[in-house]
Amino acid sequence: MWKWEVEDPRGVIVIVHGAGEHHARYEWLAKQWNDHGFDIVMGDLPGQGRTRGKRGHVQSFNAYLDTIEEWIDEARTSELPVFLLGHSMGGLIVIRTLMERGSKQIKGVILSSPCLGLQQQPSKTQEIGIKVIHRVMPTISANAGIKTEHLTRNDEVKEEYLKDELRVTKVSVRWYQELSKAMRTAQRYPEKFPDLPLIVLQGGEDYVVDKFEVRAWFDHLTLTDKYYKEWDGLYHEVFNEPERKDVFRHALGFLNLLLP
Repeated sequence: MWKWEVEDPRGVIVIVHGAGEHHARYEWLAKQWNDHGFDIVMGDLPGQGRTRGKRGHVQSFNAYLDTIEEWIDEARTSELPVFLLGHSMGGLIVIRTLMERGSKQIKGVILSSPCLGLQQQPSKTQEIGIKVIHRVMPTISANAGIKTEHLTRNDEVKEEYLKDELRVTKVSVRWYQELSKAMRTAQRYPEKFPDLPLIVLQGGEDYVVDKFEVRAWFDHLTLTDKYYKEWDGLYHEVFNEPERKDVFRHALGFLNLLLP
């Protein structure tokens, strides 16, 4: 866990990264929030970044929930308003955490292309094979199938990602099963999401996450304050796109509405 702190902060933002990456990919975003008066708490999820254990594997999706619950507890010690920001699988983790672990001291939620459905789905035959392998060899890994050119149009970010020794390109069968189950649960029980101010920032040309599944989940939420912004032409990583300053300003405006 890492903390990026400023003098006289307005609030604390817990950033939850996506699959195959780690917290250091969010340094640009963390600096933007710092410059506007927010402390940041973030870290690496189990099986990702510098954490111990098999890379690209998780025994249970609850391990992710347990991890960010620790980050949220750390943010709460400041006694400042706490906000959650989750990207892709990190967005799904935020959703499931709020559904199951409560929302004490959480004042708002930002979701960036949350993983509520995948663009590339296994065929029925592949699904059967995955289930069979999962029963006998749950830790066996295969290529995650995510192409770097599908993440962002930002050439500098793509180059850094390809050179990143901490990126995870293979995932276990158990990981895929746990992810699939978590997505189904989030979609099936939208009423369990607490009544918190929410903004969803979705790439219009997302080749990783199914934006229609994201919108369907959003439309089923019965929240007092919810906002959906789809950015035409932007890829999956909206906070890494060439237009990321505009995306950030939109997210900042959302938090400014919630704070005095």
